[in-house]
Amino acid sequence: MLKGKVIAINISDKKGVIKTPIQECNFIEDFGLEGDAHAGKWHRQVSLLAKESIQKMEKLIEKYGSSENCTGIFAENITTEGIILYELPIGTKIKIGDTLHEVTQIGKECHEGCAIKSLVGKCVMPLEGIFTKVLKGGIVKVGDIIEVIEK
Repeated sequence: MLKGKVIAINISDKKGVIKTPIQECNFIEDFGLEGDAHAGKWHRQVSLLAKESIQKMEKLIEKYGSSENCTGIFAENITTEGIILYELPIGTKIKIGDTLHEVTQIGKECHEGCAIKSLVGKCVMPLEGIFTKVLKGGIVKVGDIIEVIEK
């Protein structure tokens, strides 16, 4: 069984902006992260990006500090470590803390006028970010284990 870890949880009330880190949050079934702009009744309720993907962008984000300080810069809700997220097929089920998610999309186009792309020069989300739908809600905390339970 593939396992990883939540290294950051990030939230914003607007789409396409750098998110603010928080220590824990509530995910609502079939809605997403409570209080986040991406939450809603659609297929991209939660965005995830791996620290390993962020590290690929390290040279471009040096002015923001090390890659460990850059969580949320690409507007991801959950920053992970230990799983190559973009290799998970659509339909994969993953357990994160008390929650259960289903992978619904790999990558996306940036918003027109994306603040992240403007600041950094390009964005890693279009190729390596993934999106999930919340199948079972609950609390997720920084440090929680991520388990790939079904591919």
